[in-house]
Amino acid sequence: MYKAPTVAMVAGETSGDMLAALLLDGLKTRWPELKSFGIGGPQMAQKGFDAWWPSDKLAVRGYVEVLRHYRGIVGIREQLKNRLLANPPGVFIGVDAPDFNLDLEAALKAKRIKTVHFVSPSVWAWRADRVEKIRRSVDHILCVFPFEVALLAEHGIPATYVGHPLANVIAMQPDRAAARSKLGFGHTDTVVAILPGSRKSEINYLATRFFQAAALINRARPAIKFIVPAIPSLQPEIERIASELGAPNLQILHGQSHTALAACDVTLIASGTATLEAALFKRPMVIAYNMNWLSWRIMQRKQLQPWVGLPNILCEEFVVPELLQDAATPKALSEAVLRWVDIKEREPAKIVALEKRFAHLHTELQRDTSKLATDAIENILKG
Repeated sequence: MYKAPTVAMVAGETSGDMLAALLLDGLKTRWPELKSFGIGGPQMAQKGFDAWWPSDKLAVRGYVEVLRHYRGIVGIREQLKNRLLANPPGVFIGVDAPDFNLDLEAALKAKRIKTVHFVSPSVWAWRADRVEKIRRSVDHILCVFPFEVALLAEHGIPATYVGHPLANVIAMQPDRAAARSKLGFGHTDTVVAILPGSRKSEINYLATRFFQAAALINRARPAIKFIVPAIPSLQPEIERIASELGAPNLQILHGQSHTALAACDVTLIASGTATLEAALFKRPMVIAYNMNWLSWRIMQRKQLQPWVGLPNILCEEFVVPELLQDAATPKALSEAVLRWVDIKEREPAKIVALEKRFAHLHTELQRDTSKLATDAIENILKG
């Protein structure tokens, strides 16, 4: 044991806030007097993190969307960089958000401040040109997927596999009965969870499509129940869209995404970390995404794999359907959800096979993440 380090962190959105909070658990266990500060969200604040800016300031996705907020985001990064250079922390940990963090990490590393990046940028999925930038910016990467360490080593980037924190947070066998009871559903109810995203831009592009799909599902199968776990800060916007559409039978929840995923039979879900959560809850899903058309065209040119959803990427095949951009019409989304409902009723063995596939994935991702990450960070500090 030695004096607790000071740790600067940046987590850029809801999923990053959650991952950073879990990492802070391990760091605080190792160093109870640890001081942490930077950019973060409410879950980090509960661990004693001093948020100089809230993480939702960085919750923007897509090239065109980022351009609209470019000056504000760059201004925050410049202020943070200057503040950290004036009073250097023991280590800087960038949690995901590579577009923001890599440039900041490069500036800090150039001044001999230790830099760690938690969640490897997805160079195996798209934007392989980032590898050189990563090597220049980061002393060490904490990887959440097992295959990433060897890939990064090929490019001379030190990394440690720490498992995915969600695999420890979510039970291997979620208590579906308790979740259904909590939300007021019976054993025989068919429940669809709708998760249109955790960013305002995602809600703007996806909520209307998802709710229109729900209306079509309701028309075909009126007994189906719908739940919408809303990020609390976005709940008013989600409620407004639902009200304007006259969306039927939508139970909008204040948060509770894990309860919703545990309770549902199938989820209509925005591509992102939430799809991995759905897989860990062993749920059939329809993955969808829609963004500004120019952002989509740019992303397509940089994509390296045929899959976008994390469950499909990790399983290396389309185990669940993906409906992206123009394909994500309300009609197509509703039909894809109803196919899962039909499979549940007529071919339940296929649902069981999917659950087993996701259980295997869950086992692969289970590690003592906070300890392994803390061990790696301690070694960086000693180096």
